[in-house]
Amino acid sequence: MSNFLRAIERTILTRRLIRPGQSIIVAVSAGLDSVVLLEVLRRLAPANRWKLTVAHFNHQLRGRASEADEKWMARITEEWDLRLVVGRAPVRTFAARHGLSLEMAARGLRHEFLARSARDRGVETIALAHHADDQVELFFLRLLRGAGGEGLAGMKWRSPSPNDPAITLIRPLLGCAKAELRLFAEQQSLTFREDASNASLDFLRNRIRHELLPLLVKQYQPALRRTTLRLMDILSAEAEFITQTAEAWLRKKRRPPFERLPAAIQRRCLQLGLFKLGLDVDFDLVERLRAAADQPVAVNPQTSVCRDAAGQVRLRPTAPIAFNPRRLTVDLTRKSGMVVFGRLKISWEIQGRGQGSLPARVAKTPGSASISSSSVSLPFLPIRRTTSSPADSSRRRYGASRS
Repeated sequence: MSNFLRAIERTILTRRLIRPGQSIIVAVSAGLDSVVLLEVLRRLAPANRWKLTVAHFNHQLRGRASEADEKWMARITEEWDLRLVVGRAPVRTFAARHGLSLEMAARGLRHEFLARSARDRGVETIALAHHADDQVELFFLRLLRGAGGEGLAGMKWRSPSPNDPAITLIRPLLGCAKAELRLFAEQQSLTFREDASNASLDFLRNRIRHELLPLLVKQYQPALRRTTLRLMDILSAEAEFITQTAEAWLRKKRRPPFERLPAAIQRRCLQLGLFKLGLDVDFDLVERLRAAADQPVAVNPQTSVCRDAAGQVRLRPTAPIAFNPRRLTVDLTRKSGMVVFGRLKISWEIQGRGQGSLPARVAKTPGSASISSSSVSLPFLPIRRTTSSPADSSRRRYGASRS
């Protein structure tokens, strides 16, 4: 047995990722990482009495290449005498229909398939091929999106499936670098399929992988992977402590005042409350709830949430707002824009020069109306509908100078 195999087996047993005699679903895309994971578990299975089922999901994103991946998986699992279950879905169509990015749609459909495959076979554990380089990429992906400490902590060795909390996702390769996986594949003469989309710079993760991280390593920190993983480990421990403290506070029948809690604990209490209600959580929503008790905050046109003095988050139905066909409010936080009001198409542009003055060309433009900044309350401009000729409506232009 190679040192690489021994290290993975030690990790699995030490972290109790897989019990002896357990059944496992192994998610395999046909790429390098997942093929290495399958080979590792296949080699370790006899001594540990593991029962493996391979799950492959066809995203139908790469035409013939996707179909070739599926056929390759059928051939390799037959050669290795492993059970194979295949799922497929038109990810691009699903993403367009639901307004999702391809990455988010693919991830959601893939996890749904994996959870369903596990349930159908009475399996509690799904093995994924994420490794240490994936962790580093995820850190910078979430950093650029403004994630908090829990998000920046990255993936865990084991976590509940997003589609079924009764099913556990495990990541036996999380401590391995991509280079270690490639070296093992070369030593074992493993074949795998290359996904051309991994080189595409259309995806933010790929730009981080191929552009940002090499630049940081070359110009700023040669040990970037090691320092980032160390930081993620620190953040993970701190995030876990904050969560445990918040949960303990929420369980108390007689609690100290919410306002006296540290800001980090307040935020986590509110996050937990919003998660329990099945609501999406963002920083602005949490901060508005944290600012004052019993102040409703809209989360959609029909629903608001508020938190009471004890820190409990509750839903509040929102009364529908009646449409006023004679009044429109225009947001002027941008320098220009266009809105449709009845049969009117209204274009506007802010062109300030000096105190309250407008360029002469604006004032002389036919079909335009110049509005002084002293007469409106920016950034919102209320417009009342008046009778106008439809022929003139497409040319009507509202300008406002901003001193």
